[in-house]
Amino acid sequence: MTLKTTIIVQSFVIKRKRLVPGDREVAATESGARKKAAALASRLPGAAVIAVRADDETGEVESVKVVERFGEIPDDFEERLLG
Repeated sequence: MTLKTTIIVQSFVIKRKRLVPGDREVAATESGARKKAAALASRLPGAAVIAVRADDETGEVESVKVVERFGEIPDDFEERLLG
């Protein structure tokens, strides 16, 4: 079992007067993800940096964690990730 952490930048947009997830992008590094999320949040309502730890062979997810939030993020976003 080989565990690998993938860093993802999740943007948020307004659709039908609701804050919803927009595009998602895998980042090479956590610091790069933070910079990308901060830049997105300057143009969009918000963005988040997410760390997903999963088995590289089976794809089984061990943990999901919001590393940092920028701007507006839905109140229940983190709960839905962990749910």
